Amino acid sequence: MPVWQWLLDAAGVLLLVIVLVGVGLILRRRLLSRHGGTFELSYRVRSTRAGRGWLLGLGRYSGETLEWFRYFSLWPRPKRTLLRSQLTFVGWRDPEGPEQLSLYPDHLVISCTTPSGDVELAMSSASLTGFQSWLEAGPPGTDWTRAARPRD
Repeated sequence: MPVWQWLLDAAGVLLLVIVLVGVGLILRRRLLSRHGGTFELSYRVRSTRAGRGWLLGLGRYSGETLEWFRYFSLWPRPKRTLLRSQLTFVGWRDPEGPEQLSLYPDHLVISCTTPSGDVELAMSSASLTGFQSWLEAGPPGTDWTRAARPRD
């Protein structure tokens, strides 16, 4: 078999793999969105360098948790889960410097605290309204504006 036929076969297999991955990403997104409550949510995984470390993704409310899914992944489970009872909203700001290129144009950077440390998220202003409503709608006796305090 000539070399050009091997190259043509390899190109065909590569094209098939690319199409299958694309179809898989589309199906995963449809399955995640089926249950409702999904929105574009970026998550900052590293904060060592200013404006860097952002990953695009999807957020989904699931009862008492906010689940974050990486956008370009075939993994069906959330990469990060944030519990409403352990999440404290600190404030928001506009993206600065390199963040403007890393995030969607209309997104705001949200600062929150958890028992394991600070968390930065990015979402649209409409999603921020929903996020704050979700935090406020916690079970009776919880205060979403509380300062993070260690338990005795």
